[in-house]
Formats: sequence, structure tokens, C-alpha cells
Amino acid sequence: MKVTEHIKAAKDTLFSFEILPPLKGKGIQTLYDGIDPLMEFNPKFVNVTYHREEFIYKERDNGLLEKIAVRKRPGTVGICAAIMNRYNVDAVPHLICGGFNQEETENALIDLQFLGIDNVLALRGDSIKSESVFVAEPGGHKHANELIHQIGQMNQGHYLMDDYTMDPTDFCIGAAGYPEKHFEAMNLEDDLYHLKKKVEAGAHYIVTQMFFDNQKFFDFVSACRAIGITVPIIPGLKPLKSLTHISFIPKYFHIDYPVELSRELIKCKTNADVERVGIEWGIQQSKALKAAGVPCIHYYTMSNSSSVKAIAAEVF
Repeated sequence: MKVTEHIKAAKDTLFSFEILPPLKGKGIQTLYDGIDPLMEFNPKFVNVTYHREEFIYKERDNGLLEKIAVRKRPGTVGICAAIMNRYNVDAVPHLICGGFNQEETENALIDLQFLGIDNVLALRGDSIKSESVFVAEPGGHKHANELIHQIGQMNQGHYLMDDYTMDPTDFCIGAAGYPEKHFEAMNLEDDLYHLKKKVEAGAHYIVTQMFFDNQKFFDFVSACRAIGITVPIIPGLKPLKSLTHISFIPKYFHIDYPVELSRELIKCKTNADVERVGIEWGIQQSKALKAAGVPCIHYYTMSNSSSVKAIAAEVF
């Protein structure tokens, strides 16, 4: 079932969450351990992130450097199939521009269709550690709207190899939105312009980057509606869990903490203190969003579900 169909059929705010594939070498039970505690809240879909290859340079005996591709996490497609089989819940794989050319993208989508996966979140993806800026794969997409357009073309039965007849796909396409703007955008207006291009290319719904100030989300939705973006907009929340998060999240995700939250975080001396504040703030945020009638609240668990479980128990 498509994400938009779940939203349309719902009588109240839905619950969903995102997980990371386990690190390479970990068994699938590691994945289930992060999902099992959240199933009591009846998630309608579970997002699974995709992590592209990184590269390291290893010195050979002759003194030359050899470029070696390294994947730290197993494939998203197989994990989605496992989730759907075990829990009978829709899985939403992330599909990114980075590391894929158009042919590889098409092949991945064909695999997803074969497995009965009819949702996908289309993202540009981050640059790899060895690149200061995002670099597209040769023959690949530079921007998420281009990736969304390719998926939309397949939904209309248009494949890269036109001489090979295949049935149209039927993917529900999600796109990312940034209530505090994408860090590469000149300003929020510019970012909204690019978001609208994603919708015009075929995105059926938007799920946002994490934020900690609900007013920024409400303002973002209003700005989207003002420029003609009418698709559902799902807020994404991330509970704070550790002292490292206090400085890491604003720096890495380019977002701000509200003053009220930052004052509480300054008092924290241990990870447990931060986790307590994160749960309390997450409950407060979630209740206000639900009261405002958002279609769904999407939680970023990072495959550690304890805080999300505590929040959901008070909200759903």
C-alpha cells in the first residue's frame, strides 16, 4: 500500500519511523531488535536508509595507492523485503543519486517492483567523505528532481531502453523537505523553489528533515502551500540521546535548537540527562503536531528505538 493511500485512509495522525541498516557483520536480528519495540504503535510504513560506498586508499607494495570501495552496511532492498515479510508492514527504501548511474537506478527500481515494494524516498544523498561537494556518478543524476523524474517516467512506462517492452511501475515517490532550508540553498525561498521542482517532477509527498521548533515546521508548510505545493507534508523528528548530539546535530544537519531546549541541554551532565530531555521535548513536540492535525509523525530512530518508544507511548 502506498504512503499516500495510508494517509488518505487514516482518521488520525499516523506513526512511522526510519531505521539504519545494521553495520556489516551484524545479523538481521540486530535490525529486528530495533523494530520490535515499536510495532505496538502500528506503524504504517518503515523507512530504510541507503548508504553508498565510501573509498579508502591502501598503499601497495610498490608504493602506489590503490583505491578500494568499502560498504559498511548491507543492501537496502533486501532489508526492505525482510521487513515486509516479517512484519507485514510497508517498507520505504531510500534511493539516492550518489553512486548510481541511470541504468543502475532503473535496475534497482525494477528489483523493488518485483518484490512488491511500491514506495520509495528519492534523495540526492550526501557527498562522500573524500569529496568536499556532491559529485554525481558518470551518467547519473545531479539533483533529486532528476531522479524523481526518472521514477515518474517509469511509472508512465518509459524506460531507458525503449525497444524493450515492460509494464509501467507504480511507485509512490517521497521527497525531502527542509523547514530550516537545505544548507546549500541560498535562502529558504530558493530552497522552496527546488522543492517545488521535485513535486512537479512527480513527488507525491514530502517528509522533512528533523527540526526542534514546531513553529518552523508550521511556517514551512504555510510557505509550501503559498507557492502551490499541495502534497502531504510529514514532519520528521529526532529524539536527542547523548551529549555528543548537543553539538553534533546542529553542526551536521544545519539546524537550530530553540532557546528553551538549549537551556535544558546546557544543564545536562550525562547521556542519560540528554536522553531524558530529548524524550520530554519529543513528547511536547509530538503532541503539538498531532493536535495540529499533521498526517503522520515520522521518527528518526538511528536504529535505537528506546526514546521513540517512550515518546510514542505518550502520544499514540
